[in-house]
Amino acid sequence: MPDDPLNRELASPHERYDARLQRRSSTLLQRRVVEQERASIDEALDQILTDESIAQAAARIVAARRRFIIGSAKSYSYASLLAFDLGVGLSQVTLIDGTVVRGVDVLSDVRTNDLMVAFSFRRYRRDTVEIARRFVEAGGELVAVTDFEDAPLATLADQSIYIATGSASYVDSPTVVASVLHVLATLTTASSKGARRRLMERDRLNTELGLYVN
Repeated sequence: MPDDPLNRELASPHERYDARLQRRSSTLLQRRVVEQERASIDEALDQILTDESIAQAAARIVAARRRFIIGSAKSYSYASLLAFDLGVGLSQVTLIDGTVVRGVDVLSDVRTNDLMVAFSFRRYRRDTVEIARRFVEAGGELVAVTDFEDAPLATLADQSIYIATGSASYVDSPTVVASVLHVLATLTTASSKGARRRLMERDRLNTELGLYVN
């Protein structure tokens, strides 16, 4: 998914702050951010309809025996979101959180048909890239969710999903990322043979345990 070339030149939050936020009124800034987000999501949804990489990634995730999800810093939020949504309908979905499940734990036991979904957006955290690299070297399959074709993960991945994160703010936008993950999780769960049974069992347990207000 394409991005604005100027946006790419503004590599750090500090540079984006100087270029976009200084000497602007709150009203003008709010309008600019909303307009940019609206344009980005409209373009992204149109491209999702013709982007085969999302469906291909979903097929790889379904076919895997074990699925590991990783992301650092802000990308950890994306990894958590995908891991939660996939875990509802699929078994063997593990979020590498660096505490309960560490990268070294996964790398020490990579098996045939293991798959990792790795999130990495500029400025590309080294820990995610290195863990993904070693996972591939150990024989695992890698799906990268990133922003540019020359991003570090793109050269390692068996399948890449490219997402434009341009924004009128000092931080890159999460809006399109969340939309793409929603589609990816939906396609993956719909293709999983055991998803319906797992969803029904989760509903039963949720009711018995009284986990929700209603």
